[in-house]
Amino acid sequence: MTRLFVLARHAESTLNVERVVNGDPARAVRLTERGRAESLLLGEQVRNVALDVCIHSRFGRTRETAEIALEGRGVRFEVDPLLDDIDVGDLEGLSIDDYRAWKRKHSRADPFPNGESLDAVAVRYGRALRSLLARPERAILVVTHEIPVRYALNAAEGSPEPDSPHHKIANATPYLFSKAQLAAAAERLLSGSRRIG
Repeated sequence: MTRLFVLARHAESTLNVERVVNGDPARAVRLTERGRAESLLLGEQVRNVALDVCIHSRFGRTRETAEIALEGRGVRFEVDPLLDDIDVGDLEGLSIDDYRAWKRKHSRADPFPNGESLDAVAVRYGRALRSLLARPERAILVVTHEIPVRYALNAAEGSPEPDSPHHKIANATPYLFSKAQLAAAAERLLSGSRRIG
Protein backbone atom coordinates (compact mmCIF):
# COMPACT_ATOMS: atom_id res chain seq x y z
CA MET A 1 0.00 0.00 0.00
CA THR A 2 1.36 3.41 -1.00
CA ARG A 3 1.29 5.84 1.90
CA LEU A 4 1.47 9.63 1.99
CA PHE A 5 2.30 11.91 4.89
CA VAL A 6 1.60 15.63 4.48
CA LEU A 7 3.28 17.83 7.09
CA ALA A 8 2.35 21.49 7.44
CA ARG A 9 3.19 24.27 9.83
CA HIS A 10 0.14 26.06 11.22
CA ALA A 11 -1.00 29.27 9.52
CA GLU A 12 0.08 32.70 10.70
CA SER A 13 -0.94 33.40 14.29
CA THR A 14 -1.19 36.60 16.28
CA LEU A 15 2.04 35.71 18.09
CA ASN A 16 3.85 35.29 14.77
CA VAL A 17 2.99 38.91 14.03
CA GLU A 18 3.90 40.02 17.55
CA ARG A 19 7.17 38.02 17.35
CA VAL A 20 6.54 36.34 20.70
CA VAL A 21 7.53 32.76 21.61
CA ASN A 22 4.94 30.32 22.91
CA GLY A 23 5.64 26.78 24.03
CA ASP A 24 2.66 26.39 26.35
CA PRO A 25 -0.36 24.75 24.67
CA ALA A 26 -2.69 26.14 27.37
CA ARG A 27 -2.16 29.69 26.07
CA ALA A 28 -4.98 30.70 23.72
CA VAL A 29 -3.53 31.96 20.43
CA ARG A 30 -5.69 32.61 17.36
CA LEU A 31 -4.88 32.88 13.69
CA THR A 32 -4.70 36.27 12.01
CA GLU A 33 -6.89 37.19 9.06
CA ARG A 34 -3.92 36.35 6.85
CA GLY A 35 -3.56 33.03 8.70
CA ARG A 36 -7.18 32.13 7.98
CA ALA A 37 -6.57 32.87 4.29
CA GLU A 38 -3.43 30.71 4.38
CA SER A 39 -5.47 27.89 5.92
CA LEU A 40 -7.99 28.10 3.08
CA LEU A 41 -5.12 27.87 0.59
CA LEU A 42 -3.75 24.82 2.38
CA GLY A 43 -7.19 23.27 1.99
CA GLU A 44 -7.09 23.95 -1.75
CA GLN A 45 -3.63 22.40 -2.02
CA VAL A 46 -4.72 19.14 -0.38
CA ARG A 47 -8.25 19.09 -1.78
CA ASN A 48 -7.52 16.21 -4.16
CA VAL A 49 -5.74 14.08 -1.55
CA ALA A 50 -8.05 11.48 -0.03
CA LEU A 51 -7.00 12.14 3.57
CA ASP A 52 -7.90 9.54 6.17
CA VAL A 53 -7.07 11.54 9.30
CA CYS A 54 -5.58 14.83 10.45
CA ILE A 55 -3.17 14.78 13.39
CA HIS A 56 -2.36 18.05 15.14
CA SER A 57 -0.61 19.26 18.27
CA ARG A 58 -2.34 20.47 21.43
CA PHE A 59 -1.93 24.09 20.34
CA GLY A 60 -5.10 25.84 19.24
CA ARG A 61 -3.48 27.39 16.19
CA THR A 62 -2.81 23.96 14.69
CA ARG A 63 -6.41 22.84 15.24
CA GLU A 64 -7.79 26.11 13.83
CA THR A 65 -5.60 25.78 10.74
CA ALA A 66 -6.77 22.20 10.19
CA GLU A 67 -10.44 22.99 10.73
CA ILE A 68 -10.40 25.80 8.16
CA ALA A 69 -8.37 23.78 5.66
CA LEU A 70 -10.56 20.68 5.89
CA GLU A 71 -13.96 22.25 6.46
CA GLY A 72 -16.76 20.12 5.04
CA ARG A 73 -14.55 17.14 4.22
CA GLY A 74 -15.46 14.92 7.16
CA VAL A 75 -11.83 14.16 7.98
CA ARG A 76 -11.28 12.88 11.53
CA PHE A 77 -9.06 14.95 13.86
CA GLU A 78 -6.70 13.58 16.50
CA VAL A 79 -4.27 15.24 18.92
CA ASP A 80 -0.68 14.08 19.42
CA PRO A 81 1.27 15.92 22.17
CA LEU A 82 4.54 14.62 20.66
CA LEU A 83 3.96 17.19 17.89
CA ASP A 84 3.78 20.13 20.33
CA ASP A 85 6.05 23.11 19.88
CA ILE A 86 9.20 23.19 22.00
CA ASP A 87 8.70 23.91 25.69
CA VAL A 88 10.66 27.13 26.19
CA GLY A 89 10.02 27.22 29.94
CA ASP A 90 10.82 30.61 31.47
CA LEU A 91 11.20 32.15 28.01
CA GLU A 92 7.44 31.80 27.50
CA GLY A 93 5.99 35.08 26.28
CA LEU A 94 9.34 36.70 25.53
CA SER A 95 10.32 38.07 22.13
CA ILE A 96 11.81 36.04 19.31
CA ASP A 97 14.94 38.19 19.70
CA ASP A 98 15.25 37.19 23.38
CA TYR A 99 14.76 33.53 22.41
CA ARG A 100 17.47 33.72 19.73
CA ALA A 101 19.85 35.56 22.06
CA TRP A 102 19.48 32.76 24.64
CA LYS A 103 20.12 30.13 21.95
CA ARG A 104 23.32 31.84 20.79
CA LYS A 105 24.77 31.52 24.30
CA HIS A 106 23.88 27.85 24.76
CA SER A 107 24.28 24.50 23.04
CA ARG A 108 21.55 22.24 21.69
CA ALA A 109 21.99 20.06 24.80
CA ASP A 110 21.15 22.91 27.19
CA PRO A 111 17.48 22.95 28.20
CA PHE A 112 15.63 26.24 28.19
CA PRO A 113 15.20 27.34 31.83
CA ASN A 114 12.45 25.03 33.18
CA GLY A 115 11.87 23.80 29.63
CA GLU A 116 13.34 21.25 27.23
CA SER A 117 16.49 21.25 25.10
CA LEU A 118 16.70 21.23 21.31
CA ASP A 119 18.29 17.78 21.52
CA ALA A 120 15.39 16.54 23.63
CA VAL A 121 12.82 17.97 21.26
CA ALA A 122 14.56 16.29 18.31
CA VAL A 123 14.08 12.95 20.08
CA ARG A 124 10.43 13.80 20.74
CA TYR A 125 9.87 14.65 17.08
CA GLY A 126 11.61 11.44 16.02
CA ARG A 127 9.16 9.56 18.25
CA ALA A 128 6.27 11.53 16.73
CA LEU A 129 7.31 10.51 13.21
CA ARG A 130 7.71 6.90 14.29
CA SER A 131 4.20 7.05 15.80
CA LEU A 132 2.81 8.32 12.49
CA LEU A 133 4.46 5.45 10.65
CA ALA A 134 2.84 2.94 13.02
CA ARG A 135 -0.65 4.18 12.20
CA PRO A 136 -2.83 2.20 9.77
CA GLU A 137 -4.09 5.11 7.63
CA ARG A 138 -2.91 5.53 4.05
CA ALA A 139 -2.92 9.35 3.82
CA ILE A 140 -2.31 11.53 6.87
CA LEU A 141 -2.25 15.31 7.20
CA VAL A 142 -0.16 16.58 10.11
CA VAL A 143 -0.60 20.19 11.21
CA THR A 144 2.15 21.12 13.63
CA HIS A 145 4.84 23.78 14.12
CA GLU A 146 7.87 25.13 12.28
CA ILE A 147 10.55 23.16 14.13
CA PRO A 148 9.15 19.62 13.64
CA VAL A 149 8.55 20.27 9.93
CA ARG A 150 12.05 21.70 9.53
CA TYR A 151 13.63 18.78 11.38
CA ALA A 152 11.68 16.24 9.33
CA LEU A 153 12.66 17.86 6.03
CA ASN A 154 16.35 18.07 6.86
CA ALA A 155 16.54 14.62 8.43
CA ALA A 156 14.73 13.03 5.47
CA GLU A 157 17.40 14.47 3.18
CA GLY A 158 20.17 12.99 5.32
CA SER A 159 21.42 16.20 6.87
CA PRO A 160 23.36 15.69 10.12
CA GLU A 161 22.06 19.09 11.27
CA PRO A 162 18.31 19.30 11.97
CA ASP A 163 18.31 23.05 11.32
CA SER A 164 19.86 22.94 7.84
CA PRO A 165 19.83 23.19 4.89
CA HIS A 166 16.13 24.12 5.19
CA HIS A 167 15.57 26.65 7.92
CA LYS A 168 12.58 28.87 7.18
CA ILE A 169 9.36 26.89 6.91
CA ALA A 170 6.40 28.71 5.35
CA ASN A 171 3.11 28.82 7.18
CA ALA A 172 0.34 26.45 6.03
CA THR A 173 2.44 24.95 3.24
CA PRO A 174 2.18 21.19 2.60
CA TYR A 175 5.41 19.18 2.60
CA LEU A 176 4.95 15.65 1.26
CA PHE A 177 6.75 12.56 2.54
CA SER A 178 6.64 8.94 1.47
CA LYS A 179 6.76 6.20 4.09
CA ALA A 180 10.47 5.63 3.35
CA GLN A 181 11.31 9.33 3.65
CA LEU A 182 9.47 9.72 6.93
CA ALA A 183 11.09 6.56 8.31
CA ALA A 184 14.53 7.89 7.35
CA ALA A 185 13.76 11.18 9.07
CA ALA A 186 12.58 9.45 12.24
CA GLU A 187 15.66 7.24 12.42
CA ARG A 188 18.06 10.12 11.80
CA LEU A 189 16.48 12.27 14.53
CA LEU A 190 16.53 9.39 16.99
CA SER A 191 20.00 8.06 16.14
CA GLY A 192 21.53 11.53 15.94
CA SER A 193 20.23 12.33 19.37
CA ARG A 194 21.58 9.03 20.73
CA ARG A 195 25.05 9.99 19.46
CA ILE A 196 24.79 13.40 21.07
CA GLY A 197 23.51 11.94 24.34
